[in-house]
Amino acid sequence: MRQTIWTTTQAFLIPGGPIFLVAIGFLRPHGLPAWFQQPIAALPYIVLVFGLVFGWYFASSRMMLSLLVLALADRANVLLPAVDANPAFTSHSVFAITAFLLPINLLAFSIVKEDAISTVRGIVRLMLVLTQPFLVLWLCMSEQQELSGAFTEPFVPPAITSWTILPQPALVAFAVALVLQFVRFVLHRDPLEGGSIWALIAVFFAYHGSQYGWQPTNFFATAGLILFVTLIQACYQRTYRDELTGMLGRLAYEEASRRLRTNYSVAIIGIDQLKQHFNNHGKSVGEQILKVLAPKIQSACAGGQVFRISGEELTLLFPGISAIEAVSRLEKIRKVVDTTMLYLGKRDRVWEDTRGTHKKGASDRELPVTLSIGVAERIGDNSSLSLVTKSAYRALYEAKGSGGNVIKRGFVLTEPSRRSFAPSGRMVVSEEF
Repeated sequence: MRQTIWTTTQAFLIPGGPIFLVAIGFLRPHGLPAWFQQPIAALPYIVLVFGLVFGWYFASSRMMLSLLVLALADRANVLLPAVDANPAFTSHSVFAITAFLLPINLLAFSIVKEDAISTVRGIVRLMLVLTQPFLVLWLCMSEQQELSGAFTEPFVPPAITSWTILPQPALVAFAVALVLQFVRFVLHRDPLEGGSIWALIAVFFAYHGSQYGWQPTNFFATAGLILFVTLIQACYQRTYRDELTGMLGRLAYEEASRRLRTNYSVAIIGIDQLKQHFNNHGKSVGEQILKVLAPKIQSACAGGQVFRISGEELTLLFPGISAIEAVSRLEKIRKVVDTTMLYLGKRDRVWEDTRGTHKKGASDRELPVTLSIGVAERIGDNSSLSLVTKSAYRALYEAKGSGGNVIKRGFVLTEPSRRSFAPSGRMVVSEEF
């Protein structure tokens, strides 16, 4: 449980939190020396160009459209700054409407399914974004004064929100967007959702801080930078990590296997009852069990790396560690899972009773979970990673066949030397060439 909380907190804070704190520290009035002002002035353009290029490369319409609405909101704020709180001024109406629309747009981009900007849905979304400046100008016409007034109409006594220049409808839009983004992050733990929360906070500071002389453009650029960095982080995780469990995936395994030297061990972990739970309760329950147990195995694994390459098993690499040493470390993992108490509650929700503090409901059913583990080590120069892995799998099947909840060690059969015929007819091994 603590590991899950720490992982979730870390995923939320990094990288959006440090970027935002650096922006607060250095982008405030007089926060930077004069000689550094020019490079900072180029930051919005750098973020926009790189964000659009990478958004196109990674087929992320969410990234491209988010940067576009940030740029449009910034230009509206620069061209028509809200220097007066009088609703009669066009600039104030533009400020109120854009401050309301921007968080709604960022929230909408996170909810709708991701598509490349070149697809039909991507083009439709782009058109909807590009029509919004014209909608804002239309609302600011004198004939539409009643409609535009809705964006500045207070819901509660104005004294309650006198601490900010944002109108109350815009504050509600920010609050709703932040709450829903936070809920999405808790449910999915996607870096993009965490980045969107920090981007919304940066956008709020862009509007709110202008009354204190802060440059809104800097904080719009900060929001774009946070979204850009989190896109890179999310793409890295999707490439190197398993989407279901968050464990290192196939590509990371292939890179780690290339770094292995002469001495190493390979372990294959299987959950004894997982197939039974899949058959009895459905795929969703089996996936929840994997999600609960994977971080426990990760945290209990000392001196090794855990990978989920495919299927129901987890693969562990122990560089420079013999099978005997690996067995003692794997025993700790086996005991951690053996003492884990999982239950199937209402709506097929799997929950864990960590310390016996949760009250078991009448309809809750216990889900027993134990591990079978096979481990093998490389011996001799003729043993390949493929042979070691096959031996670990054979040991895994032997462990399951003996009833499970046990560790079995496999022995690697060395590959036979390749032979060829010399011109004299003498048989020679390939190493003699």
